[in-house]
Amino acid sequence: MTQQPRSTTRPSSATPPARPTEDTRNSRNSRHTGDTGDTGDLHAPPSASSSAPSYPPLAEPRPMAEHRVWPRTFHDRLTAPLPGLKAFARFAREGAVRPGPEGLVDIPRLPYAPGPLPRVDARTVAVTWAGHASWVVRIGGLTVLTDPVWSRRILGTPARVTPVGVPWSALPRVDAVVISHNHYDHLDAPTLRRLPRDTPVFAPAGLGRWFHRRRFTRVTELDWWEAAELGGVRFDFVPAHHWSKRSLTDTCRTLWGGWVLTDPDGRRVYFAGDTGYGHWFTRIGRRYPGIDLALLPIGAYDPRWWLSDVHCDPEEAVRAAQDVGARRMAPMHWGTFVLAAEPVLEPLTRVRAAWQRAGLPREHLWDLPVGGSRVLE
Repeated sequence: MTQQPRSTTRPSSATPPARPTEDTRNSRNSRHTGDTGDTGDLHAPPSASSSAPSYPPLAEPRPMAEHRVWPRTFHDRLTAPLPGLKAFARFAREGAVRPGPEGLVDIPRLPYAPGPLPRVDARTVAVTWAGHASWVVRIGGLTVLTDPVWSRRILGTPARVTPVGVPWSALPRVDAVVISHNHYDHLDAPTLRRLPRDTPVFAPAGLGRWFHRRRFTRVTELDWWEAAELGGVRFDFVPAHHWSKRSLTDTCRTLWGGWVLTDPDGRRVYFAGDTGYGHWFTRIGRRYPGIDLALLPIGAYDPRWWLSDVHCDPEEAVRAAQDVGARRMAPMHWGTFVLAAEPVLEPLTRVRAAWQRAGLPREHLWDLPVGGSRVLE
């Protein structure tokens, strides 16, 4: 949730990240630099392969729920510095983090069309948008929730402007949860309390302690470019242009990122989590060729001077879909919570226009309503 005050504290005596790669060491590059090539501590390709080879080859899956020791801070992974005193002074002076009345007038027009979850089998890939960054992903016979937030309110934010698109009671058994980072609109304790404590959780490095305190027993923490496997589905944690914070004292103490899910037939869904635009997308596309669907954020981007480092605008999201080589894109992170100053319907109109300008097939933009589903053919 980007409206929280962001600490400018500099890290001290940080332990080097576990298993560092050149991608990790270069993560301070400019948001708009191109792909300069990848090397690193990477091993054999996964059992589920796509039509094109990965470069570099993907890491072998790590053991599930292994105990790991992480650095004290991940400040070195920031793409851009956190705001300083001048930025906070400007923010206090201008102060627009919500749209005016004219930007809220279209709330009744926000697309909301809940329906039954699609029927699936082990070879079906389907997605249902529950709202914000919460998806029900059916892949390889598993039901996976991304950043599940079923609460009506989250800390520091007005109530949802659209209801949850999938009633909790309508969910099948949840086989796994993936978490992108620890901001309150992506890591929601009341929602997660609804899950059995033996539900497999895939989380960023350093976030396992949060889940263990809540008695979750099958928590797998990963660094960027690492993976684990569950039921034949591969879960790869990939970089994002973002940050983490949940209290006044834990800025960047846990990692942030997105997830690439690959089924045994090689079909891939990329869940970007929360991210600004930058060089990581091209590198993700090279490592995970043949992404079938990219779930990309398009909202909470205005004012740009404040949010451009951490949130894509709609045009950048379309560019990111092209950078990762995704065949289809499904927009998210809009139309659920009012987190920034853009009018509530603007992300949708702008992403449709950007998609058309890019000359991409209209049917490959899965601009679902909250509660809507699509099946990957």
